[in-house]
Amino acid sequence: MTIKQALRDGELVVGTFVFEFATNGIGRLVAGAGARFAIFDAEHTGWGWETLGRLVATTRPAGVEPYIRVPTAEHSQISRALDTGARGVMIPMVDSAEQARDIVRWAKYPPEGVRGAVFSVAHDDYATGDKVAYMRATNADTMVITQIETVAGLESVEEIAAVDGVDVLWVGQFDLTNSMGIPGQFDHPDFLAALDRVAKAARAAGKWAGFMTSGAPEAAMVVERGYRMLAYSADLWIYQTALGAGIREIGALG
Repeated sequence: MTIKQALRDGELVVGTFVFEFATNGIGRLVAGAGARFAIFDAEHTGWGWETLGRLVATTRPAGVEPYIRVPTAEHSQISRALDTGARGVMIPMVDSAEQARDIVRWAKYPPEGVRGAVFSVAHDDYATGDKVAYMRATNADTMVITQIETVAGLESVEEIAAVDGVDVLWVGQFDLTNSMGIPGQFDHPDFLAALDRVAKAARAAGKWAGFMTSGAPEAAMVVERGYRMLAYSADLWIYQTALGAGIREIGALG
């Protein structure tokens, strides 16, 4: 079952971010932990396309949906991310419905968009077959995640949600609070109201709201607000936290 199908069925879908561990085993580690998707970050890392392509290629067979967060909303970034084999793209700082429409066009094959066509390569597992049927299925299955992390994006969130082809409205909490002038104040009434506005816009448009959470208490708060696609933290922070906890526990024995 794809993530989209699971979300349509009302499931809470949990995955994670990957920023640091560009290892061939990361997809299998993520899968073994029970995550449904992995978002490989190209916005805040120095990873190039060869690294991203390898991460995607080694994650797909593990049964985890690999997505790439591109650095910017550009045609070449989005189409290339999908051509590596990513099942979807996350785009930071989406501020308007016009921008969202461009993103969808770049992510979809004709007639829904203008994604360039090349087949029997990484994104279709080098398969042969009915290319028209493949394009149709890929247009339906590709996940388009637009990040709401500016005041402009928040003010346009209903229009962004209404764009055909946008699947998820994902709150980038630190950037959004920075833009709102309340950096890091995640209990501020204005930020909580923003969370509610995004969830309401997603629900009204038949889309889903997404969020990266640091743990179960925060996750419970956003799930109660209607968020159905969550990423539990990221590789480097999970490792650092777990390592620190183990070292402190063992150190206390002395």
